[in-house]
Amino acid sequence: MSILNVLLRPDQLLIAVDTWAEDALTGAPSAGAKFLLIPQHNLVLAARGSTQFFLRIYELCLQASYRADFTMEQLMKELGLVIDQVWPSYERAAAEAGIAKSMLHTEIVLGGWSPQNRRFAATAYAKSDSAITTIVQRLMCGLASPGEPLEGRPDSFELEEVLAAGRVQAGWLNDRMGRKVAGGRLLAAVLREGQTTVEDIGPI
Repeated sequence: MSILNVLLRPDQLLIAVDTWAEDALTGAPSAGAKFLLIPQHNLVLAARGSTQFFLRIYELCLQASYRADFTMEQLMKELGLVIDQVWPSYERAAAEAGIAKSMLHTEIVLGGWSPQNRRFAATAYAKSDSAITTIVQRLMCGLASPGEPLEGRPDSFELEEVLAAGRVQAGWLNDRMGRKVAGGRLLAAVLREGQTTVEDIGPI
């Protein structure tokens, strides 16, 4: 469990994540990178859930980004199928490591600037079971995960409001789970045409 928030409009994309991480076997806390950039195409890949799976998907996306005919739109079309293809081997590796299947889940967002459409776009992907096809959702305005504690709260690109929302979500998640599963600091990737800024906007 962690925080993955997306705000989207034609001229700007903001993705915010917390940094709380822990070893799946020992529970030892650490700080994790939950979004990674593909800078030559002004794209960001972010995740909530299984870190090792996220890193594998990032590796594949980064490899794809070197293709001469690469486009964000094509990667968005392919990514759901790629997730389905990689998931079974991830499940097997987790089982060999003694990790319960019920702990395996991922929510991934791919977003960035589309030169073809002259606007920002983002797509979300969710996977938790090899028997179920990846859920793919094209985002229109954004995404809040978890969304329940933010119901009725207006969206804002102001970083103070993004941080306040993250603190509400972290408190809600930790209370619900009965232990700390979200926290650390809130990082934001702010993308505009030709520019990506990564900011540490504060502790949560």
